[in-house]
Amino acid sequence: MLKLVFSSSYRGHCLNTVAPRLRVKPDSNSLFDVVGRLTGLTRRSPTNSLSRAFFCSDSNDGSGSGSGSQPVVEVEVKGVESDSDGSDSKASSAIVPTYPRPEDYLTVLALPLPHRPLFPGFYMPIYVKDPKLLAALQESRKRQAPYAGAFLLKDEPGTESSPSSETEKSVYDIKGKELFNRLHEVGTLAQISSIQGDQVVLIGHRRLRITEMVSEDPLTVKVDHLKEKPYDKDDDVIKATSFEVISTLRDVLKTSSLWRDHVQTYSQHIGDFNFPRLADFGAAISGANKLQCQQVLEELDVHKRLQLTLELVKKEMEISKIQESIAKAIEEKISGEQRRYLLNEQLKAIKKELGLETDDKTALSAKFRERLEPNREKCPPHVLQVIEEELTKLQLLEASSSEFNVTRNYLDWLTVLPWGNYSDENFDVTQAQTVLDEDHYGLADVKERILEFIAVGKLRGTSQGKIICLSGPPGVGKTSIGRSIARALNRKFFRFSVGGLSDVAEIKGHRRTYIGAMPGKMVQCLKNVGTENPLVLIDEIDKLGRGHAGDPASALLELLDPEQNANFLDHYLDVPIDLSKVLFVCTANVVDNISNPLLDRMEVIAIAGYITDEKMHIARDYLEKTARDACGVKPEQVEVTDAALLGLIENYCREAGVRNLQKHIEKIYRKIALRLVREGSSNEPVMVQPADAKAEVVDESDHYAAANKADVEVETSVQVDTVQTNDQPKDPKDAADKKELQETEATKAVEKVVVDTSNLADFVGKPVFHAERIYDQTPVGVVMGLAWTAMGGSTLYIETTQVEQGEGKGALHLTGQLGDVMKESAQIAHTLARAILLEKEPANPYFANSKLHLHVPAGATPKDGPSAGCTMITSMLSLAMKKPVRKDLAMTGEVTLTGKILPIGGVKEKTIAAKRSEVRTIIFPAANRRDYDELAPNVTEGLDVHFVDDYSQIFSLAFEYDDNTMVN
Repeated sequence: MLKLVFSSSYRGHCLNTVAPRLRVKPDSNSLFDVVGRLTGLTRRSPTNSLSRAFFCSDSNDGSGSGSGSQPVVEVEVKGVESDSDGSDSKASSAIVPTYPRPEDYLTVLALPLPHRPLFPGFYMPIYVKDPKLLAALQESRKRQAPYAGAFLLKDEPGTESSPSSETEKSVYDIKGKELFNRLHEVGTLAQISSIQGDQVVLIGHRRLRITEMVSEDPLTVKVDHLKEKPYDKDDDVIKATSFEVISTLRDVLKTSSLWRDHVQTYSQHIGDFNFPRLADFGAAISGANKLQCQQVLEELDVHKRLQLTLELVKKEMEISKIQESIAKAIEEKISGEQRRYLLNEQLKAIKKELGLETDDKTALSAKFRERLEPNREKCPPHVLQVIEEELTKLQLLEASSSEFNVTRNYLDWLTVLPWGNYSDENFDVTQAQTVLDEDHYGLADVKERILEFIAVGKLRGTSQGKIICLSGPPGVGKTSIGRSIARALNRKFFRFSVGGLSDVAEIKGHRRTYIGAMPGKMVQCLKNVGTENPLVLIDEIDKLGRGHAGDPASALLELLDPEQNANFLDHYLDVPIDLSKVLFVCTANVVDNISNPLLDRMEVIAIAGYITDEKMHIARDYLEKTARDACGVKPEQVEVTDAALLGLIENYCREAGVRNLQKHIEKIYRKIALRLVREGSSNEPVMVQPADAKAEVVDESDHYAAANKADVEVETSVQVDTVQTNDQPKDPKDAADKKELQETEATKAVEKVVVDTSNLADFVGKPVFHAERIYDQTPVGVVMGLAWTAMGGSTLYIETTQVEQGEGKGALHLTGQLGDVMKESAQIAHTLARAILLEKEPANPYFANSKLHLHVPAGATPKDGPSAGCTMITSMLSLAMKKPVRKDLAMTGEVTLTGKILPIGGVKEKTIAAKRSEVRTIIFPAANRRDYDELAPNVTEGLDVHFVDDYSQIFSLAFEYDDNTMVN
């Protein structure tokens, strides 16, 4: 292996480190003498000039090691004027010829140089990693033949000429004939000055040209010694060219100390300059690339060589000028910045002495004033006064004091609030209607209230903030309605949840004296939205907590009271803030949990939930599209039938809201996406294209079109698994076979995924709910009631049976995890049922002699509420009279001891529950007729509703019917 290491500054390094082996004692050789000698090239040197040199013979001969002392041999060299070819070795030079002479070496070891050629008169250290080559070099020195040939290595085709570690590594692997072909033809005869380990120091002597290869390992070549072409020393053109080279070298020497070292060392070791040496010197110390230097080395015409060198040193001069200008510009920039910094520090010191400024407080005050300037005219006077006082206080405080940071933060909040900034509201009722309809289906009462708000604002020219409370079960879209309202009104939207909030400071802010004090949520809201009329959604207001830090519900009174929030006072800011333009929208699941004073300040809009028809529309128009986009499934890849959606709603998502329905639809589409990806990945590896078939990339829609074109029937009731096989022939006989094969493959890949009732369970599992209606015809003692829950409405069966009968054993036993209200309703129903039976059938002592057991199914669910009295009475009377109630009948209502029917709540929820259970006849209290009339037509369609105010009317509806109507 052969490793060549070269540094851009090798010349100065090797001259300084190796030069002590060759010491010359000329006359005083200062830089001025050297430059003067450069100008005297035309003067003849004395024919018999005598110089004394000391040549240190290397100790690495056969008799000793390199660690011993080195004998010094004193020799005398006569400087004889060189011939016109410049090759006479008797010229004044410090290179001492040994026997045999250098020109006698016609076969030499070839040393590759990867980075730069070696010029005569220059040192170059290289590293030889090839042990054979290193041994051959050491053997040559032992035989008093310390010469080798140094040849520049050619670059590989397609690689850059810049030196790199990869180039050095590639040199190790080149040997023999390959190395011979990579060497430049012209090189330099190099004297082996020293060998220390694997480092070999070479001294250039004369030019060589390779003629043929002698041996490969190590590479040995035959060479011819080259001489410069004859030239006329008195030729004016050569003189002028050499003078220009010298002049350029003088200019470069003024800027580079390294070059000056090169001149002095070179003149000591090579002697006086002549034209060929001047050309070699200029090219060797220039920063030109290796090919340009090799071109100078190969040039034997002295005039042309001088011209090439002149180009290189001129370029070096230009580079030196550019370097000097860059250094000067950077120095000026640095000195300018230092000067500016010093002046600024002096200015600060002067201002501090005069009391004009303390540190950066002036800049801080300027920032606050600049931030306040756009809103200064709109800012309330009392706020401006507080800001000015705080700015004055800031100037008097020390920056290191804690009060300084408190004041700075206080000013930061005061100046960042949007005093007097309002967003332009949208008073276009038609546009607002369009926005609300885009986001939500149904909810006519909510949309109507928002449109009323916009209409009032348009007539007045301005809008006042209101407090709207949206109440309803989870998942009906209360929070998303708030976002839609903000978009319809073109107001900024801010939401914060107060569920579980127990600290009043979250609403009213902390006192500034506390560490880490911050304003309340409303001040943070105004800072975030940048306007004073946003829409603020207060979520989960029915879940406010109460802890040791006060009652947040009471703290919200000032925030939500239209008479007080025009001067809302935050504890941190301590200045009144106008919140009268803010539109507050609150959400709650159960209004009963909101404190009465807080509820009194709200306008409650109840959202009862959605019936099956509304859920179908929402699922088809909103939820399905959102889930499909979120899963990356294309519409043509999947079809969810109406029957599947209906089954999903009735058997899996029976609650009032649509959040659970959204989860199930997303689950379906996730499974579809997984199936499509699995089929696609299983299809790709087994696709075998014919040798002459052209591969195409077709999307799913193209596949589907191809399938229809091929008249392939797609099954729409079951899930289709796409399977591709590799049984297609490798060489179809003709084009028709190819086309048929491609159509068949396309057909297999495009059949869409169809979700129907038959395979719905494959996507969402077994049904969660079974039919709420347990009986097609309720038996004796069983009546269907209607109940309201936080999740919406539901049907509720009440069952009564006889436990035992005997004289005077009349009693009532209750089960079903009933609350206190329902237990009392059962006692009232038992008493009233005895009175009604005594009136209808005086001879029937059933209740006096029978122990009854009343049960409400779903015993794990707590039940309570004042709306099951009439249902319990009907159940007991049905058992006593042994007569079932009318088919498809459900009822609700609280009853008094005198038989009066009292109004109930949740009419819409109970109506939806009855319709979901396919009940056609409903009994409501007469006082709830107004609530029922407000329901949408699609909710009341197909229902037979009776409004009663006395139980006698229920008795006639439930029991006085024709028996023929009970036949299925």
